[in-house]
Amino acid sequence: MDRISINPDICNGKPIVRGLRITVKTVMEYLAAGESQENILKAYPFLDSKDILACIQFASRFLDKDVKIISLQA
Repeated sequence: MDRISINPDICNGKPIVRGLRITVKTVMEYLAAGESQENILKAYPFLDSKDILACIQFASRFLDKDVKIISLQA
């Protein structure tokens, strides 16, 4: 988890990868859209596969917390 950090001066304090200006959310959105790790690494050549794994682990640990889901449907 040393690859993920939060710095209030970078990306408005969102979790980022290795102090770079790419957020965990960005990586997770690519994965959720069905993008392959290979294509993500091509789009962001400064990342490596360990960075993507760190994003997945970070998201997994976040989801391990008690999260209340609010339905916006009427």
